[in-house]
Amino acid sequence: MKREIPCVLFLLSVLCHTGVAADTPPPQLRVLTYNIHHGEGMDGKFDYRRLASIITSVKPDIVALQEVDRKTRRASGVDQAARLGKLTGMHSAYGRAMYYSGGEYGEAILSRFPIAEVKTHPLPFNTGREPRALLVCRIKPDNGLPEFLFAGTHLCHQSEELRTDQARQMNVKLPTEGETPVILTGDLNARKGSTTMKELLDKRWIDATSKISRIDYILLRPNDPWRVVEAFHIDDRVASDHRPVLAVLEWLGN
Repeated sequence: MKREIPCVLFLLSVLCHTGVAADTPPPQLRVLTYNIHHGEGMDGKFDYRRLASIITSVKPDIVALQEVDRKTRRASGVDQAARLGKLTGMHSAYGRAMYYSGGEYGEAILSRFPIAEVKTHPLPFNTGREPRALLVCRIKPDNGLPEFLFAGTHLCHQSEELRTDQARQMNVKLPTEGETPVILTGDLNARKGSTTMKELLDKRWIDATSKISRIDYILLRPNDPWRVVEAFHIDDRVASDHRPVLAVLEWLGN
């Protein structure tokens, strides 16, 4: 037996150096977008553990949240982005769209990976409409994926003309090309075929959730080498008036 051990080690070394060993699969990114209805469920409860449980049930790497309250009277002073970040064990970032109810209301991003940079871009709005924002984070993964920009937003729910203007502004704010991949997510309040989605999909983006998209989307740049492995809704209709949408992306680049 003592003579066999060096032979086994030699064979293992040969297999590894000749490439006979199995190739490492491409790294994946699990992307979730979720409008949390300012934290209030359809049963009238502000249950952050329930929201966190729904989020973590599909093991996302990165999450875009819409309708997020920060220290409002409506949400009893809770910083919802920070609370959900703590409950999910993820990094959190917040972007204000407007002041509301003694606090703020806007977008949030949760990330399993470190967040290197955070920017909030106001989007066009008209008097009498709610202000909207585009929250952009630079994410630095640790699993073989490249650094990427991740953007979350919530477009106007009342005016198609205003939504389209907001879409145009997002196209201006987010880079069209370059080595850094860009992912745009959120509640766009727009159906397929609308002028808003034509502004986005005909000119800049592809829909990673095209088979299930209604108004919540995960959009990719055509030249970023992602492959969509799967996309689906989480079928919960109590914690919010929206169902979360998840896309699993596989990176095929260098």
